[in-house]
Amino acid sequence: MTGMGAFREAVTTWAAGGSGDLARELATGLSVRAVVLLEGPSDVAAVSALAARRGRDLEAEGVCVLAMGGAMSVGRFAGLLGPPGLDLRLAGLCDEAERRFYTRGWERAGAAPQGFFVCAADLEDELIRALGETRVEELVRAEGDLRALQTFLRQPAQRDRTSQQRLRRFFGTKKGRKIHYGRVLVEALDPDRVPAPLDGLLTSL
Repeated sequence: MTGMGAFREAVTTWAAGGSGDLARELATGLSVRAVVLLEGPSDVAAVSALAARRGRDLEAEGVCVLAMGGAMSVGRFAGLLGPPGLDLRLAGLCDEAERRFYTRGWERAGAAPQGFFVCAADLEDELIRALGETRVEELVRAEGDLRALQTFLRQPAQRDRTSQQRLRRFFGTKKGRKIHYGRVLVEALDPDRVPAPLDGLLTSL
């Protein structure tokens, strides 16, 4: 486990009600300056992939990218890591439906109000629109998941959804698939087609 990995684990333990002593010690020892609060690991995969494409090592820059396990936890994490706690700079990326949780969490922590970026529906939706459905299906084929996609599309429940909605649903049908495609879709983006919320987040760090 890397030093930043140990910090992430210590913060998660702290947020769950444990001691914050180790998190404080590691934050100082690692010179952590900012924390990116994300809903889950697929978002982490996407942010990390874009950083790598742009030649950035966020951990070396003192930036911790952290999956909270759900947007409703943002208030707890923001309070521990922002001005009331470790006083680190907070950044984040969320879905439109979760904006209210981030807004409330940022306000309660006294954090800079422009620190998080909002996806129109979710990050997968942003990436599919940026790449185009045809290109996304090509990537699914290249990753060996075409048969699984075709089987999924034949399900009666998918008939009334748009093709974009079906692709989004498909990525969430198997454990680990959203994480995998979070990286794959970002790596396939043209440099000038990075979704604005994702681009804005990385540029702000």
